[in-house]
Amino acid sequence: MQPGRIYNQVHVPRKYAAGRRRFSIYISWSYPAEANKDLTQLDNRFSSMTEVRRVGWPVFEAPEYANPLRFQQGIAGSLELFFRAWLPFQNVVTASTNHSIPVYQRVDQAGYQLPLDERVLGDTDTLMLWGLDSMGTAQEPSTAEIDAVRQFLEREGTCLVLGPHHDVGASDDLKVRDVEYHHHGDALVPRQQRFGIYVRALMKGLGIPVEARYGLRPATVKGTNQIGPLTINPDLDQRGYLTGVTTFTFHMHLPHYAVTSPTASDVHVLATQPMDLTRPHPFSAAGDREFNSLLWMPPGGKRGGEVLVCDSTTFSSLFGGAESIERFWKNLATAK
Repeated sequence: MQPGRIYNQVHVPRKYAAGRRRFSIYISWSYPAEANKDLTQLDNRFSSMTEVRRVGWPVFEAPEYANPLRFQQGIAGSLELFFRAWLPFQNVVTASTNHSIPVYQRVDQAGYQLPLDERVLGDTDTLMLWGLDSMGTAQEPSTAEIDAVRQFLEREGTCLVLGPHHDVGASDDLKVRDVEYHHHGDALVPRQQRFGIYVRALMKGLGIPVEARYGLRPATVKGTNQIGPLTINPDLDQRGYLTGVTTFTFHMHLPHYAVTSPTASDVHVLATQPMDLTRPHPFSAAGDREFNSLLWMPPGGKRGGEVLVCDSTTFSSLFGGAESIERFWKNLATAK
């Protein structure tokens, strides 16, 4: 039996304890803005639960998902799938740190707004910032929020894990968008689905020279639907985050984290992911065969903390890869 669930409560700050990192999750979306999007709008919205059930049939036909008396069937239903899928990550980290993990939303289901400030950062050592706000929802960080995160990173031992989501269909050329759509092959993702405006602006404000591009389908092990292994740069992995890790989770449309400054020597590409070359895409047409999937910026200058860039799906149970990905979670949780 699971413990009773609590919602709409004010977080009780956690006390610092040496060797036990305090994780917090901050989702940059406005839940109402996403849930209230017009279902006749083709692009730049999440799927409704009804669409998820139709495309994924019969995976979500159990009463816990299909019964409208038990589960929301609009866009809100698919948003709630995220919360369910993050629970294993929360459980693994809680078991490793003995700290619960609060999940904050920029605007939550009840309409309460929470900018990224000391209320979130004050009792946090590792901040998971997941850029899941879709285009058109007006989620942009204020100058005060950018300054708050900068001050957070000035604390020695902090870690900021940025997860700007995919950027499908950025081109104005509709034919290019169609090529991208057939490359990833996910019927739930429209020809244009752009995410993470908030995190993009925050990274720019912090001077992090990384940009999330595309939504690329990873290569799989031949004859299976299992994601192919990462190409890991162990000499750069000074923190041991990828020790014992071979793969991340399979997701049809993963972002490429492009390093935008040729002089950014403090941005280390810890891992790249081979992409599916059987499906045409402008990225592979330009000669690329793998995309950046995990980046690391060590402490330096006034920044006493470190920065990781990794897609938020890496922390979700929706897409499999449990054994290897749990090792990654534990490595993050136990890093000294």
